[in-house]
Amino acid sequence: MTTGVLTLPMLSLIGFCILAEMVREVCFKQAASGSTLGMALTKPMTWLGIIFWAVELIAWMVVLEYVPLSIAFPMMASSYVVIVLAGACLFKETITYRHAAGVLLITAGVTCVGVTGL
Repeated sequence: MTTGVLTLPMLSLIGFCILAEMVREVCFKQAASGSTLGMALTKPMTWLGIIFWAVELIAWMVVLEYVPLSIAFPMMASSYVVIVLAGACLFKETITYRHAAGVLLITAGVTCVGVTGL
């Protein structure tokens, strides 16, 4: 039932998927910090990340029901930007100029793809 058009509800759902992916990665990073794999698997943050993964999976399946993969998937690349910013803000990770330029290029590409779906 793919319509080929990126509607506001589908754009919102893609945004939700991006945020859910960011939260998932933050949960996994928090659980993995200072832990072995075995220890990380026992932490609640790991399981919270898994819950976010499952919720994102369901939302993503709904997106793919209505939006062409060639539009929806490149828009998910926005998660790279959000996750980089989360890493910098929450974990004090360094963003170099080259890293920032790469994130800017990803953002430009996602914008081009998004505009083609409108």
